Amino acid sequence: GGFTAFTSEIARILGFDENRANTLIAKDGSLTGDVGLPILGRDAKVTALEEITARLGIAEADVVAVGDGANDLGMLERAGMGVALHAKPAVAAQCDVRVNFGDLTALLFVQGYAQTEFVS
Repeated sequence: GGFTAFTSEIARILGFDENRANTLIAKDGSLTGDVGLPILGRDAKVTALEEITARLGIAEADVVAVGDGANDLGMLERAGMGVALHAKPAVAAQCDVRVNFGDLTALLFVQGYAQTEFVS
């Protein structure tokens, strides 16, 4: 999982429709070491997949989900394409698609995009 302190800005810059992440708690301008509730773990990721596919009217079989840890396995198993990205061995073993080297660009190629279609 990620933290809204980072994911919110990335989501804004990239124009994402949605951003779900854990919230770091700060007091007097310093992090307390606590995470706000609810903590978004394995079940929250499955719930997000269910809610988003229902809202968009698409099948889970049409979803590409990407993860690296055990808390991603529920989502990865439900998605049509579960991708292990630089994942822990136990996660990689559960996914048919693995990206061990490189970055998310690999997923554009897997979906049929050509490099000439990339925006720089």
